[in-house]
Amino acid sequence: MRRVLAMLSSLLLVGVFLTAQASAATVGANPNLDGNYTNPVVWQDFADGDIIRVGDAYYYSASTMHYSPGAPILRSYNLVDWEYAGHSVPRLDFNSAAYDLNGGRAYVKGIWASALNYRPSNSTYYWIGCVEFNRTYVYTASAVDGTWAKRSQINNCYYDAGLLIDTNDTMYVAYGNSTISVAQLSADGLSQVRAQRVFQTPSSVGTLEGSRFYKRNGYYYIWLTRPANGQYVLRSTSPWGPYEMRQVLLNMPGPISGGGVPHQGGLVQTQNGDWYYMSFVDAYPGGRVPALAPITWTNDWPTVQTVNGGWGVTYPRPNIQTSRTVASMIGPDTFASGALGHRWEWNHNPDTSRFSTGNGLRLQTATVTGDLYNARNTLTHRIQGPSSTATIELDYSQMANGDRSGLAMLRDQSAWIGVKRDNGVNRVVMTNGLTMNSSWQTTGTGTEAAGANISGGRVWLRVNADIRPGSGRQAHFSYSTDGSNFVSLGPAFTLNNAWQFFMGYRFGIFNYATQALGGAVTVRRFDLTTP
Repeated sequence: MRRVLAMLSSLLLVGVFLTAQASAATVGANPNLDGNYTNPVVWQDFADGDIIRVGDAYYYSASTMHYSPGAPILRSYNLVDWEYAGHSVPRLDFNSAAYDLNGGRAYVKGIWASALNYRPSNSTYYWIGCVEFNRTYVYTASAVDGTWAKRSQINNCYYDAGLLIDTNDTMYVAYGNSTISVAQLSADGLSQVRAQRVFQTPSSVGTLEGSRFYKRNGYYYIWLTRPANGQYVLRSTSPWGPYEMRQVLLNMPGPISGGGVPHQGGLVQTQNGDWYYMSFVDAYPGGRVPALAPITWTNDWPTVQTVNGGWGVTYPRPNIQTSRTVASMIGPDTFASGALGHRWEWNHNPDTSRFSTGNGLRLQTATVTGDLYNARNTLTHRIQGPSSTATIELDYSQMANGDRSGLAMLRDQSAWIGVKRDNGVNRVVMTNGLTMNSSWQTTGTGTEAAGANISGGRVWLRVNADIRPGSGRQAHFSYSTDGSNFVSLGPAFTLNNAWQFFMGYRFGIFNYATQALGGAVTVRRFDLTTP
């Protein structure tokens, strides 16, 4: 795949700059109190972002591959502090049972770089994205935190789509890998009127993709990334071209020690006319995290404001006056509501008949398997960087013989701590050695590394994860029978920081059967804390 080859060659270049980044950057996640903010503005895995402003609210959409619901939306009122706000794709309804973990699997398929925009003429939000390189879906809603509906399928691929709603209300999509095209959509935005190639990337540049489409001062701009270390922009007086190209950044030192070059993402204009660029930074094993920098314009070309030649670790906070606040993206959840919060996403589509909320999270076993990667209804949560701790309170009193339930570090190389019930005996165990190959097929279902007998029907399970960019980062597992005194269990688990799975590690809450369905657990509380 061209994207993979391009990223591989680019990442080799990135390594040259890691030493400079390490000396120039410091790790931070929260805004300072002195009028500055610190990058990354969100230290969680939100890649391929699109960013828009509607009134006094900013919205950021991201990729989610095989996680459901998909295309999460974050909301902010100052571009610095963000909260979970919704999902554009309530279910991965892509005409394939693989997204249900039914007769197949959809790991690293699903939602890649997609577009979010708002159309004032009909007060409607649009999400548009290509799935599996051969079809594009359009979803709409009247509010980002409202009900999204699949409205149409367009039978060609708007790869890495960028959506522009022109000043005359015409809707255009920029898309493509190296060969960049523009499509005009119908008046309702649900089908294609015409499409044509508008730009061919010079061989000297390599690959350009990740389109975002803007109009400013009479010019049309297509914002493009050179994965994974550059950003370019095209400009024309017509959406159909011809376009001229400028380099925005290449191998720019990033704001996270050990992380990659900020790239991709999109541009947004504040209420008072200032412009900002929200990129992402490769920061595996945690994933790809958003970073914000001011943009200036010279002769109608954009420039990233740098600090000592690199993307700043800190910048002055945007000049946005607001009294609006946002909810924390970490902290506890007792699952007291009748629906899951937007912080949660399932590994593939869930079996909705096998879980409930309101009095804790009740997970009935939904799959008989010996492979966690095949088990339905594994609920995932992004990990807060640079390090954080997840704890669940698990009521295992209704587990059946052969059931497995617990808390995982979930990716293509995984480990977990949880409860096994066999022959009427409950044991808390730490299991590692869960692996996939490069085709995302299971190559290891795990080996018990440590265990202890438990009783009483309730246990607290804990994972501490260090997701600072780099190799050798570790997660540590522990448990408690009283909620206060925790005992380490098993060896440290070394995280895989290769990028090919794209999504970073997540915490995963699971319950599956190895013998027969019928058992259940209840998660009374989840908590995500930072040091």
